[in-house]
Amino acid sequence: MTTPFDTLPQRRAIIDRRALSDAIAAIAQEKKGDSAQLRAAIVGELRVALENGRSEAARRLAARPTRGREMVSALAFLVDQILRILYDATTQYLYPISNPSTGERLALIAVGGYGRGEMAPFSDVDIGFITPYKPTGWTEQVIESMLYSLWDLGLKVGHSSRSIDETMRMAKADLTVRTALLEARYVWGDRGVYEQTATRFSSEVMEDTARAFVADKLAERDARHKRMGDSRYVVEPNVKEGKGGLRDLHTLFWIGKYVNRVRSVSELVDAGLLTTNELRQFQKAEDFLWAVRCHLHLIAGRAEDRLTFDLQLEIATRTHFAARAGRSAVERFMHYYFLNAKTVGDLTAVFLAHLDDVWAARGRRYIPSFFRRPRKLDGFILDRGRIALPSDNFFVEDPVRLLEIFAVADRHGLAIHPAAMRTASRDARLIDARVRKDPRANAAFMDVLTSPRDPETVLRWMNEASVFGRFIPDFGRVVAQMQFDMYHHYTVDEHTIRAVGLLAKIEKGDFKDDHPLSSNLMDKLISRRALYVAVLLHDIAKGRGGDHSILGADLALRLCPRLGLTPAETETVSWLVRYHLLMSATAFKRDLSDYKTILDFIEVVQSPERLRLLLILTVVDIRAVGPGVWNGWKRQLLTDLYDSAEEVLRLGHKQKGRSERVAAKQQALRDILALPGADFSALQKRFPESYWVAEPEDILEHNARHILAAGDSPLSIAAEGYPRRGATLVTVYAADHPGLFYRIAGAIHLAGGNIIDARIHTMRDGMAIDNFLVQDPLGGRFDSPDQLARIKRCIEEALANRHKLVTKLEARPLPRTRAEAFQIVPNVLIDNKASNRFTVVEVNARDRPALLFSLANALFQSKLTVHSAHVATYGERAVDTFYLTDLLGGKVESKARLQSLERRLLEAAGAITEEPVEKVKETAPA
Repeated sequence: MTTPFDTLPQRRAIIDRRALSDAIAAIAQEKKGDSAQLRAAIVGELRVALENGRSEAARRLAARPTRGREMVSALAFLVDQILRILYDATTQYLYPISNPSTGERLALIAVGGYGRGEMAPFSDVDIGFITPYKPTGWTEQVIESMLYSLWDLGLKVGHSSRSIDETMRMAKADLTVRTALLEARYVWGDRGVYEQTATRFSSEVMEDTARAFVADKLAERDARHKRMGDSRYVVEPNVKEGKGGLRDLHTLFWIGKYVNRVRSVSELVDAGLLTTNELRQFQKAEDFLWAVRCHLHLIAGRAEDRLTFDLQLEIATRTHFAARAGRSAVERFMHYYFLNAKTVGDLTAVFLAHLDDVWAARGRRYIPSFFRRPRKLDGFILDRGRIALPSDNFFVEDPVRLLEIFAVADRHGLAIHPAAMRTASRDARLIDARVRKDPRANAAFMDVLTSPRDPETVLRWMNEASVFGRFIPDFGRVVAQMQFDMYHHYTVDEHTIRAVGLLAKIEKGDFKDDHPLSSNLMDKLISRRALYVAVLLHDIAKGRGGDHSILGADLALRLCPRLGLTPAETETVSWLVRYHLLMSATAFKRDLSDYKTILDFIEVVQSPERLRLLLILTVVDIRAVGPGVWNGWKRQLLTDLYDSAEEVLRLGHKQKGRSERVAAKQQALRDILALPGADFSALQKRFPESYWVAEPEDILEHNARHILAAGDSPLSIAAEGYPRRGATLVTVYAADHPGLFYRIAGAIHLAGGNIIDARIHTMRDGMAIDNFLVQDPLGGRFDSPDQLARIKRCIEEALANRHKLVTKLEARPLPRTRAEAFQIVPNVLIDNKASNRFTVVEVNARDRPALLFSLANALFQSKLTVHSAHVATYGERAVDTFYLTDLLGGKVESKARLQSLERRLLEAAGAITEEPVEKVKETAPA
């Protein structure tokens, strides 16, 4: 009878069962009569064998670090032998029975993954004890003794003890039990009991239930995918449970085993569910995924299945990936990981579609109505409502059809038959330079990309068939390419396809509530095609070792004419790709109340059409980064920048629109507060114009009520939840003085908060009104009553100078964050051209708790006044921008002072440097 370990080499090097059994027999003879000592001695011998076997399995993984199959087989084989020896020792020496009755028979089976003959280093040992009838006293003693021995060995045991009847009852009622028993394998004990169980399971449980089992398994898979992020391209994937992971492969095998009664993966070929080539892909992907999972367990020292950033670095080193051609070792490792995850996804789609064909009732799945019947299918045919091929060599006869099939699918809203997808994958290699230049192929591709229906789905099909990357080779280079940072949630190709899908949804009006401005502007665009192509190409040059915006702009100039774009459209696409980060960088890292910021921005943008295109591109780019990245605050900042820039482009440099907007905000506040005219005028005059531009209307109202309630008090602090940003709004109204900002920042950190945005305003009467948005260090809420009370108390104590702030902060342990997996060299940009009134300083550093306090303290030590601070985080990277003057209100222009400022900020950001890293910037940012 075949076993999962028939191909495992040098099994005796893992464990020598005969030698170990002889050693235990000798010990049993020596300690006869003392069962407690005997059991302890048996466990001692097994512990040594277990440790030696694990070391041998780990050695085999180290020798071939991307091949995990041998290690998981070795560990399962090791546990098999341990269980057999323990069973024999328990039944022969600890609880011997000379004449067992029919009820005193016991079978030991392996279930679940262990039943398949696969075990990661810290996987559970899933076993079952089967008895013919209810357990007797003897079987209970044996089972209890064996379990205690296994626990003493440090094994995590998942176990059940049932009669055959109970087993059948449970399998019928519980899908998890049924799945575990599907992979049940005889380990030791009474083989007759096992055979009886297996026979009854096949006839009583599996018979006529295949369709229901498959439906349940697929529903379970869909729920699991949703829980894990619903994409195989999540940058911190779960190797076991995530989409494209091991569990997806296991699901294929379970379904194949249940439906076709196969005993091994290779038998799926005989059943017609996989081709020989697909079997090789299955085994290769499984081998690699098992290797990754084993490395995860060994590094973590426990069962760990999530491939987190810090573990990615370690495994990339262990698997001998090296940096090459602009990509780091870890990015190359993760690229290979995602290619394997893609293989798993492709196999899953083909496998399930084949099952669907086999099981479908005769006739068509899709019966179009009289008015919807597709008349023109360009030579393709309909098979049960899906586009199919009239012959196997249909693509070979004319490779342009590899593009046309997707255009037809989009045009008629049809799915593509799995056999046609399989053929497209096989024939994608036929797409050569001649096909890429063919006007019909380019027209078909553009029809899909700019479709008003569902371009995201069809582009994803095209990508899964490898047609996308073959037709646009530059896109092929970013397929499955991850970006090793905490900001991007998906691989480049997945991010791009999602961005195209979001653009289509905005155009259809699906996001009117989330993106009212973008939805409104879509109807006014002149360059719709250019926008879709720009979204496709905005990140296409990533991983090439240079600025992807500049490289991508050059690439667009070469590619767009081939796609059929006019010279004007080509220039627009190239410009959009070149400057696709400009709007977000300006909105999130610059002071929008400073008029010079707007002038510098429109100097690059130059036209209302480009402004509209850039806003929409920016929105879909940010939104497609991943869940939780887009929020109302970013929408507000981008809207403010758009409105300000649009006014200047429309009215010229007269600033009429700016003053009108300030007046409108003041009138709205007057109406809400309902103050007498003289009282409101007095309040209004206390604020500089920049304050009215910078703050949204709800904050203006909040600040006004705060100031009115404070009266003549020299200090007033408010802290309350601010759901719009998912943060806590902390407002401090105090007499302005040097060091106010750094003291507040330090106090907020001391209270356990993390500042994500700060707006500092000096009023005309010498008071300051400062608004801070605060979360906990891990990005969670910070609004419980005790947290709000603590933050107010800490600020009050810091401003009263009741304790040495720096000393207290140094004594406070910093929480560990995921950002610590990344090495980011801090740098400082000092720009005296970005503002007419202020020196603008931008600090890039690894995000960490109290970073803003450290930087603010450095500015205080440099005797500088902070007029506004803008905090932006991009995953692990923090970008903090300060608008500064010296204590007399002038720009900082002395070269020696600028170098001293840079040194202080670099030290505060975590870098120690002997020479200035960046020179003072002499030109406005572009």
